[in-house]
Amino acid sequence: MLRKLHLLLALFCISLCSSQIVINEIDADNPGSDQLEFVELKSSSPNFSLDGYVIVFFNETNSSSYFTIDLDGYTTDINGIAHFGNSAVNPAPMGIFYNGAIQNGPDVVALYQGDATDFPFDAATSTGTLATTTNLIDALAYTNSTSQPVNLMSILGITLCTRESTSTSVQRKNDGTYEAKPPTPGVNNDGSGVVINYVTISTPATSYNEGESFVITFSTDTPVQDQQLVFNYTLVNGNFMVNDYGSVNLTVSIPIGETTAQRTVPIFDDTTDEGDEEMLIKVQSLPFGYASANNNVIVRVYDNDYVVQTYGTPLNPTFGLVSPTTPAGYYDSLEGLSGNTLKQALQDIIADPNVVHAHNYGDIEFILKESDKNPLNSNQVWQMYVETPKAIIDYQTGSSNIGVWNREHIFPQSRGGFSNGTSSTADGINVWLPTNADDIVAGHGDAHHIRAEDGAENSTRSNRDYGVDYNGPSGSQGSWHGDVARALFYMAVRYNGLNLVNGNPADNIVGQMGDLATLLTWNTQDPADDFEMNRNNYIYTWQLNRNPFIDYPQLADYIFGSNFGQPWSFALSNENFQNNQVKVYPNPTTDYLIFSGVKGQARVEIANLSGQVVVKHQFYKESRLEIDLPSGIYLVTVSDQDSQIHKKIVVQ
Repeated sequence: MLRKLHLLLALFCISLCSSQIVINEIDADNPGSDQLEFVELKSSSPNFSLDGYVIVFFNETNSSSYFTIDLDGYTTDINGIAHFGNSAVNPAPMGIFYNGAIQNGPDVVALYQGDATDFPFDAATSTGTLATTTNLIDALAYTNSTSQPVNLMSILGITLCTRESTSTSVQRKNDGTYEAKPPTPGVNNDGSGVVINYVTISTPATSYNEGESFVITFSTDTPVQDQQLVFNYTLVNGNFMVNDYGSVNLTVSIPIGETTAQRTVPIFDDTTDEGDEEMLIKVQSLPFGYASANNNVIVRVYDNDYVVQTYGTPLNPTFGLVSPTTPAGYYDSLEGLSGNTLKQALQDIIADPNVVHAHNYGDIEFILKESDKNPLNSNQVWQMYVETPKAIIDYQTGSSNIGVWNREHIFPQSRGGFSNGTSSTADGINVWLPTNADDIVAGHGDAHHIRAEDGAENSTRSNRDYGVDYNGPSGSQGSWHGDVARALFYMAVRYNGLNLVNGNPADNIVGQMGDLATLLTWNTQDPADDFEMNRNNYIYTWQLNRNPFIDYPQLADYIFGSNFGQPWSFALSNENFQNNQVKVYPNPTTDYLIFSGVKGQARVEIANLSGQVVVKHQFYKESRLEIDLPSGIYLVTVSDQDSQIHKKIVVQ
């Protein structure tokens, strides 16, 4: 009887060992923008089903999960290998995840029996699921420094941590230990196993315009043997559908002895602006002995039906072409008020709990895709600090901020006291929360101070004050200076507890931002243009409040500046002095300006972005002024004895 029991235990052990699955390799740290990350599993038998397993990545800082890969539907290959990684990993991973998804360490990756839903992660609070040994199959500790994930290693019972570098990965050896050496995705770490003939997809370029066509080349590493290679592929991806391309054969045949086949793809040129899209070239299942080297190849398709607005970009601004959509009587209560009374009356308008809507951070993505559109191309957003456009579809969805745009809080989250934030799940314009002046959390999703920005530059700015502390990237022409000033003026009135101060307050003082003196100067030097006014109009449709400092920039001086304590009057605002009649043109210009629409005697001053007055001129009714100025942006101030207006011009 005992002998039979031993035999049964032995058979059980053999059965268990034959289905064993382990973490075989991880590459979490590689050069550039982390486009070659992957994690690899190995089963002791080929074609092993991964149903019921999940890969979980744990953060040493809080001993909790931050990313999961559900393995249902996947099967290891003929060598028992299954790897998951970025789309640029070669050979192509079974499953794709976004660039930068895996942290560099010191951290832990673990394999569990279970499902991704067993390890929830709240992106809004960056809170994951605590590490556990329940249903744990295998775990690997890794680092790219001398530090080790000691907390996670203790929790998960790991005794060794392997260090990798940007040129190596952590790989399991046949004896069960690990080493660091050059990455070997998709194959056995020791080079053994069945040699697979890989199929590679290539195209002449990575992007095309509607109406163009291009050739896809499918090639194998070695000539096809025994029988011709036949497989199918697809091109659809999201909004890019079958009606977006012309007739094309989606079956590929590579004859015996050959290594390549080609297919021509004509891109249909319609007459509607559907936005830029991305085609996904994806090879379907391949016969035994073949695998994809670079499946899921993205080809961008630029829509040539984009809309061009009549108004200019912040670098080539126009004024007066976009009319404010201010409701009748919206600001009437401000007339004749001064000082703190004026500020309170303004807050009563823009923080009115009976009117104003508070939206969440998820909604901001969709607000910016409309409010911050590049006037020259409706399929792009305008990135504020770097002063360049970026395709709307390049919105950041992963952890890497390279080559993408994201949401920049002009009043930083950490310094505004709304870091915990609102929901990151958009619920649309018709869903909102009530709000008031004390609702500081609403600042997390207030579009009046959130702009589309280059991801990397957003990180560079971080939570710094404007002025000496941060003045944009090298070569910035300052076309955003007034924009950030007016956004901060708005925030300091809209929310109790937010204040603007001179100089640079300590970062840990919540509710303070500087430098007020710089912001007041920027408000004058870089006056509100049509891009800002259009933005103000669109945000109003969501939040039902406006940024009054875009509608009336001079309000800043009466609330924060030299006119504090003086009665505000709309008769002295920029809307007076025939703002719509006074013309300064051409814009852009090279060597002259024409002034018209002024009644009586007037004077003009032209200042550069440093505030230095470089031209002074007096004229009557109309004048042509010859100028000889270096290329750049200038502020033109036209005034008479009672009023003045500001125009921003570009000298080419």
